[in-house]
Amino acid sequence: MSEHAMQWQRHSPGQRLLRYALWLFTVAAIVQAARTVEVIPEFLADAPEQMADMLRRMWPVDWGYYREGVHAALMETLHMATLGTLLSLALALPLGVMVAPNVTRSRTLNLVARVLLVASRSVNSLVWALLFVAIFGPGPLAGMLAIALRSVGFVGKLVGEALEQAPRGPIEALQAAGASRFAQLWYGHWPHIKPAFWSVALLRWDINVRESGVLGLVGAGGIGVVLNTAIDLFHWNRVALVLAAIFAVVVVAEVVVLQIRKRVL
Repeated sequence: MSEHAMQWQRHSPGQRLLRYALWLFTVAAIVQAARTVEVIPEFLADAPEQMADMLRRMWPVDWGYYREGVHAALMETLHMATLGTLLSLALALPLGVMVAPNVTRSRTLNLVARVLLVASRSVNSLVWALLFVAIFGPGPLAGMLAIALRSVGFVGKLVGEALEQAPRGPIEALQAAGASRFAQLWYGHWPHIKPAFWSVALLRWDINVRESGVLGLVGAGGIGVVLNTAIDLFHWNRVALVLAAIFAVVVVAEVVVLQIRKRVL
């Protein structure tokens, strides 16, 4: 037996050096981030007392205000989320087709679609809402468009990835039969991506219901307007009512999406 027995090592020296460098970079980034976050010790020490005082002001909840000031805004929020999701699906499908290189052979169209999808995902829905409020004025139209523009990138990216992973067999059979490009999409690609598409659509609607609740804080309509008004007027019992209504809607939306996925998909 050799005097110098070989020892198995999981990582090479270069890989270990890279891992240590990544750990050091992560620690340095955390330290730098902690240094730039301004924490006022006096406010931090006083936070539990302030939180307890706010909770006392929220009780009892003003349930009687629901019919007068919350119900219409809550329905408006659901309409914004639903219409915004439907608009995003209509925009995301063609962009998803354009971004898939195995469906659209033009690299220019692939690049244009990818840039649009990335631009949609990179801008937060609140920023979109601020832009549309400046263009169309305050109201649910700005909120609906903000939700739609934010959702296009999410849905279009997943549609494009599903199209890229579609099996080639059915497409080649349709091409051999002389099928048109639309027929190849409808009979070849769509059956493959349909479950994923509807699953993504339901997930995005669920997310949009949550996001639409805060768009009113920047004037984009919905329940957020009522919440912002109650906070500004220090009506904490109404703030508690709005928060409870938002929580209830989110829970109901979660249950609805779950049941649809079980029964339809």
